[in-house]
Amino acid sequence: MIMRSLLLILLSIALFQTALAAPRIIPSPPQLATEGHILLDAATGTVIIEENAEMRLPPASLTKIMTSYIIASEIQQGRISLDDLVPISVKAWKMEGSRMFIREGTEVKVADLIRGIVIQSGNDASVAMAEFIAGDEDAFADVMNQVAQKLGMTRTQFKNATGLPDEGHYTTAKDLSILARALIRDFPEHYKVYKEKYFSYNDIRQANRNSLLWRDDAVDGMKTGHTQAAGFCLVASAEKKDMRLVSVVMGATSERARST
Repeated sequence: MIMRSLLLILLSIALFQTALAAPRIIPSPPQLATEGHILLDAATGTVIIEENAEMRLPPASLTKIMTSYIIASEIQQGRISLDDLVPISVKAWKMEGSRMFIREGTEVKVADLIRGIVIQSGNDASVAMAEFIAGDEDAFADVMNQVAQKLGMTRTQFKNATGLPDEGHYTTAKDLSILARALIRDFPEHYKVYKEKYFSYNDIRQANRNSLLWRDDAVDGMKTGHTQAAGFCLVASAEKKDMRLVSVVMGATSERARST
């Protein structure tokens, strides 16, 4: 088994075959060009390898996993529905970075905004949903922090719904693994969106930024992220023969390093 490829390719078939064939054999941790990483068994939480997993780091768009977790929770509790129409504010429309290209003054279904967040990593969609749920993005960040504490993400603080650079906005590889496991466990139907490879809105078709979805059929999510401060980040999960693994990479030096 090539353990270096395990965290760079994140969850290759070779890993699953080896883990299933010899679960007691744990290779020596590889040397990886990341600020922090962790790989664990999603069912038990058993850590397979980790390095600097509790170091506080900027998460970039991995933040949107929490944004989508809260959306799924609101739907489950009946506070919002997939068919609700969300008014698009000037702030949401003007968001920079990755976008789904929603327009000010229009209304967009929650179902479409979810895909804009998960598949297209839309900052505009994230702000629109934050405002719809909590009134404004600051109030939504408070909700994010409350949920983080409830889940046991003790070294996390969110300042916004997008992951764009913001002083005091940080988390850890370990905390993100907690969040990833919670989303898969608590909202399996919502999690299915993370496997979708494409989404079109306003006649603009965008591919899921998680390139692992094209490389390994066992991979079924989750999310990429990148800012200059955060480096290249990725949360990934895959399942084979009823064994699911979750991997988090933060602060990789290149897009290739986080996923190839």
